[in-house]
This record gives sequence, C-alpha cells and structure tokens, in this order.
Amino acid sequence: MKRWLSLSALLLLASVSVGAQQRPTLSVPFTQFKLPNGLNVILHRDTSVPVVSVNIWYHVGSGHERPGRTGFAHLFEHVMFEGSMHVPEGSFDTWLEAAGGNNNGSTTNDRTNYYEDLPANALELALFLESDRMGFLLDDKAPDKINGQRDVVKNEKRQSVDNQPYGQAFIELPALLYPPGHPYSWSTIGSMEDLTAASFEDVARFFRTYYVPSNASLVIAGDIDPAATRTLVEKWFSDVPAGKPVPPLTAPTVVLDGVKKKTITDRVQLPRLYMAWHTPALMQPGDAELDIVSNLLAGGKNSRLYKRLVYDLQIAQDVNAAQQSQALGSNYVIIATARPGQALDRIQAVIDEELDRLRTTPPEAREMQRALNQIEANFYRGMERVGGFGGKANQLNAYHKAAGDPDYFQEDLDRYRKVTAADVKAMVEKYLAKDRRVELSIVPGEKK
Repeated sequence: MKRWLSLSALLLLASVSVGAQQRPTLSVPFTQFKLPNGLNVILHRDTSVPVVSVNIWYHVGSGHERPGRTGFAHLFEHVMFEGSMHVPEGSFDTWLEAAGGNNNGSTTNDRTNYYEDLPANALELALFLESDRMGFLLDDKAPDKINGQRDVVKNEKRQSVDNQPYGQAFIELPALLYPPGHPYSWSTIGSMEDLTAASFEDVARFFRTYYVPSNASLVIAGDIDPAATRTLVEKWFSDVPAGKPVPPLTAPTVVLDGVKKKTITDRVQLPRLYMAWHTPALMQPGDAELDIVSNLLAGGKNSRLYKRLVYDLQIAQDVNAAQQSQALGSNYVIIATARPGQALDRIQAVIDEELDRLRTTPPEAREMQRALNQIEANFYRGMERVGGFGGKANQLNAYHKAAGDPDYFQEDLDRYRKVTAADVKAMVEKYLAKDRRVELSIVPGEKK
C-alpha cells in the first residue's frame, strides 16, 4: 500500500511539474506571396532531412455541390491523377515514384487537398505536375478520363458504402442531421444517380469554377531555398488563368428541435449505435472543449465509456467519440458496437449516464491532464514531419484556410491548454443535449 501511495504521489507531482514548466513558444516560420493569378503560396524551410512536401488545397469540397449533382468534388480527386495535357495517362504516379516520391489526395465537405512527398532535388517535378493538372487537365481526352473515373468512383461507393458493413451510416447521418439542400446533407462520395446523370459539361464546369489559382493555396515545406523555390513557382504556375472569383460557401445555422431516431437493417453481425449532435464550427468556442470531451469519453482504455462499456460491463465491442470539425458547423458523434447478445438500449443508457455525469460534475484534474497530455503528444508528433496528411505542410494550409494565419500552431495548442474542467461541463450541457440529437441504429437483417 505504501508503495502504491508513493507511486501515486510521484505521478501527481510529475503532472503538476509538467503543467508548471515554462513552455517555449511554438513557431513554424514561413514566407508567403501571391501570384498575379491569385494563387496563394506559402514556403517553409526545414533542413532536418533532404525531403520536400508540395501540398495544395483547392477550397472546394462536397459542400459546394448542389442537389442532383453531388459527388463531383470526390470525382475530381480521382481525375486529377489521370494525366493532363503534358502528362500522359499513368505517368503522374510513374514519374513521381521513379524520383522516389509518393502522393495522395482527399476530399471533405469543405476542401480537396493533394500532396507529393519527394526528395528535395525533385521539387521541380512536383511543381510541373501540379501546375499542369491545374491549368491543363481538361485536354482533348478529358471526357474519356472523366467517364473512366466516374465508374471507378461508383465502384468505390459500392465497396466503401453500399457493401461495407455499417457503410450506410455515412449516407444516413448527414440526411438526419441536416435538412434537404443543406451543403452538408449528402455524403462526400455522392450518389450513383447523380454521377450517372451528370454530363461532361456539368463536370467540366465544376472544374473550371473551382480548380483555379484564385481558389487554391500551395504550401511547399522542407529542404528548400525560399528564393529559388519562389522562382520555380512563378515559372510553372504564372501562366495558369486566374478564373473567376469563387463566392464563399454559406448556409443557415441548423438546429435540432428534438430527437430524430432511425433504425435500419444491414448485413452485419452486431448492432451498432450512432448518436450525433450539432456543435460549434472549427476553431469556434466549444470546438476544442469538445475534442477534450472525446478524449475523456473514448480516448484510450482508461476513458469513461471504454472502461464502463468494454471493460467493466463488457456489453460493447468498441466505442468511439469525436468532434467532427467543419467550417459551417460541426457534428459530435458517439459510436458503439454491441457485443453478441447485448442490446443497444442498454449501451445508450450507459452513454447517457456518463454524459449526465459530465453535465453535472466537472471532470477531475487527473482526467483533464491525461486528455491534454494526449492531445499535446499527437500535436507534436504531427510537427515532426513535413509531409503526408498530418505533417506541417498540410497543417500550414489548414491554418491558412481556417485562421488566415499559416503559423497558427501556438494559438491552436493554446485553445486546448486554456480549457478548464468547468468549460468541459458547460459545453457538454450546452451542446450534447439529451433532447436534441440524432439516434441511428444499424441492426442485423436483410439490407434495405
């Protein structure tokens, strides 16, 4: 017992000491300029290893589509890798891989991004490839490329949504959370019917509207010479036409005035529960607090919901919680899969008990410190590398879009450091209301 008490005291002392230390200010130095065609360019020099990441954001996502013509943003994520006027089909990946590079892209409601991570001496190859598909994607072979990728996206939807266990949740949740016509009311992948009905001119118009320099931001991070890199950017991107100004995406605030319930059957072995709420937009008050709530509830084996549902009661196979931050308004989602023979009603009752505890009693200091430690650790891990979706290049672009300041690292981390236990209690009480939410259940049965 004495040994246990001594260990507890040491852990508490270590926690207090970490919190009391003077932390250095985070800074990711950058230079920024804009080309005459409107392209925003952000450069960051990191010479720790001889690699570079070219990361471009087009400020268009599935939310910029319109009812009846959904799926275009994700479709172009595919088409962009199919070659352009001066890049034969298949050569984009082949040339990058030959140079020792890799690349990828992703689509959300709010943006589409692409990156190339490669040796620093191959930087100009990535700039040529990105500029060519920005300015010359719609060449004389564009209809064939688009039709080919239309079929690929349809097949991806079959695999990742239609025939994926619990895949229908990605379709059902947006439709339950948002009214028809809202930019977030359909899934990012779009619908089969819309992709089939869209003409080539429909799709081409989408590209010409949104894939323009004035609607993009380019980050180049890594072992670079900023002056020489600027010269290369001007060489390859200056001849791309600016395009017309793109109006910002707007939508009315959405409020749930009750509980919306739905149960669907699917070819799954175990029932799964989804609970969802409307929450504050990215970077707005409450956004960071709800990230901490996610950690308290389901961030590891010692979190509240995991410990009760999976470990103590053994009625759930898994449980997850997340603040899904978005530009126009976020969603908070809790997902729990039942163990064989267990009912979702019982799992939901335990979730509500834990939410009630947070609504009435602030979390303990040790829980808050554990959550902050995990958030900080993940934050610093992302800063250790320049490339990929989680590295500095992508984060510079994300901060440029969300905060208007690429070097928003310190301010972002401070959002979490400033959160108190009382703040957590207040945000759960305000936003995770028991009488204003979506409850979706997917249970075993014939798919409908």
